[in-house]
Amino acid sequence: MDAMAKTSTTTQGLRAAIERSGYYPALVAEAVEAAVGGEPIRSYLVHQETTFDQNEVRRHVTVLVLTGNRFIVSHTDEQAADSTSPTPYATTSTESVKLDRISSVVVSRVVANPEQYTPGTLPREVVLTIGWGAVSRIDLEPAACGDPNCDADHGYTGSSTADDLSLRVSEAGDGPETLRQALAFAQAISEATADVTR
Repeated sequence: MDAMAKTSTTTQGLRAAIERSGYYPALVAEAVEAAVGGEPIRSYLVHQETTFDQNEVRRHVTVLVLTGNRFIVSHTDEQAADSTSPTPYATTSTESVKLDRISSVVVSRVVANPEQYTPGTLPREVVLTIGWGAVSRIDLEPAACGDPNCDADHGYTGSSTADDLSLRVSEAGDGPETLRQALAFAQAISEATADVTR
């Protein structure tokens, strides 16, 4: 398959995944396609999440797209009518990150019965965390010394963690195909960021 045909197939696959999510597909697809522009798509992941907020059910869809030069993140949320809008509405946003800005890709796998694990078996869930420095979390705690009788102020100690995007995909909640897609996307973005640093 030549590069042009592969690009067309991948673009159609992304559009089909957005349609399958059933979550305002025209709105989501338009925002994602505008952000991607004419760049060929290397990999993608569409993840829908439903949350319960008091008496309301809220839906959220995240679309991740990897091109040759960029990582694109799209979030779409629905909102109930409020003081700013008499009717329900949706907000959609996209962020485009150059691949050389990505500082970390963390893939956490949860595997049942690890003593019986065989290579190629799907994990129970995957958490994909990608950091590029836009959002950091700082955890601080009072510093102490080893002397139990010391009452001096030793300041604070802590850690800073890049926390730009964290996405949890589970087989039970999202199905095996979405879990496979998440693993494929994680591998593709890991490889792409490794290529940039060479």
